[in-house]
Amino acid sequence: MNQSHNILHAARKGLGALALGLAAYSYAPAETPVKAQEIVKVGILHSLSGTMAISEVSLKDVVTMAVEEINAKGGVNGKKIETVVVDPASDWDLFAEKAKQLVSVDKVAVTFGCWTSVSRKSVLPVYEGADALLFYPVQYEGEECSKSVFYTGATPNQQLIPAAEYLMSKEGGDYKKFYLLGTDYVFPRTANKILRAFLLAKGVPAANIEEEYTPFHHQDYQTIVGKIKKFAAGGKAAVLSTINGDSNVPFYKEFANQGLTSAMCPIMAFSVAEDELRAMDTQYLVGHLAAWNYYQSVKVPSNQTFVKAFKAFAKKNNLPGGDKRVTDDPMEAAYISVNIWAQAAAKAKSFDVDKVRKAAYGLTFQAPGGMVKMDEKNHHLHKPVLIGEIKKDGQFKVVWKSKGLVAPEPWSIYTSPDKGCDHVEHEGTYTKAGK
Repeated sequence: MNQSHNILHAARKGLGALALGLAAYSYAPAETPVKAQEIVKVGILHSLSGTMAISEVSLKDVVTMAVEEINAKGGVNGKKIETVVVDPASDWDLFAEKAKQLVSVDKVAVTFGCWTSVSRKSVLPVYEGADALLFYPVQYEGEECSKSVFYTGATPNQQLIPAAEYLMSKEGGDYKKFYLLGTDYVFPRTANKILRAFLLAKGVPAANIEEEYTPFHHQDYQTIVGKIKKFAAGGKAAVLSTINGDSNVPFYKEFANQGLTSAMCPIMAFSVAEDELRAMDTQYLVGHLAAWNYYQSVKVPSNQTFVKAFKAFAKKNNLPGGDKRVTDDPMEAAYISVNIWAQAAAKAKSFDVDKVRKAAYGLTFQAPGGMVKMDEKNHHLHKPVLIGEIKKDGQFKVVWKSKGLVAPEPWSIYTSPDKGCDHVEHEGTYTKAGK
């Protein structure tokens, strides 16, 4: 309780200082056209078409909303923020090309973007080579510590491990067997490497762990679900799912078609949130689980304000779905990204990448789901962990929550116990003494 109180007290002080800072470095909205020297450009790098559009379009929307909110308060450092939106179309090579355009041609001060780890890995050389800045808003597999990236989604110890621990607990069902099923790319394979190491360390026999992958946009899950049904026949089995994108729709449908239910074999998803559920028939999903750091259903005033604002923004801009749109974890992380960057730029009194980077260390932000804090050294966020159960209306009932904020571990103690991430006392990844 004392730690939570201290974090909250520090956060309030930080927000008070920020308010003064923004007042000092901003200006009132102008009625006349904004001149080029009064603008700072930021990039939005999200798939607006292709298999990942089901998830990424809403991140573009919420980043745009956050920028509008900041501009309505006068902008940052006397400049209005102007967004440059590009569509890498779920094409990993195109992500790198679009990143080069944003950095070299459009000269953006920062980029908000990527979803899949393969897209992030694709653009990493661009941002590192140009000493540019990327804010990445999605939970990921860790094992990365880039000076050019701020990671506002969960690390494995803020999502994967708590989810597995919950399923193994009496409260979560005391499950003994685990089917690791994912899309075939970086995040699922590395996530499952970590999950397998964790499960084995906790005494789960190797024979009780199955692992399988499918391509992006895979649609036929009949054979795989048949395997899961056989695997779960003896009871106490659960699926740990890192299926990404629109493949989730046929997977859950086939799961129900073969008579499997959440009571017989729950699916714990790491890439299914409220926004994906909008495109799915929730009758097939009721009772299944997901692990995130935020849900739309979180009942705190800051979240009620955020949800109301996003629905109004969607309606005002005639976005598909209008005020029926939902919010989810990656959207909150994207919203945090914009605000943390704006705070850091105001604190630094500059848009210089190195100055903004250093100013971001230790910043706190009253996010929709509650207070979060940027780590003082490793470019990752301290945040809460939540386990949610899918309801018929496409929302989540929170069934478990961490006690306070969970500190990020970019390198998992189960697969890389000798490694750490520190951009202050080390140059990124380093080897821990005595390991």
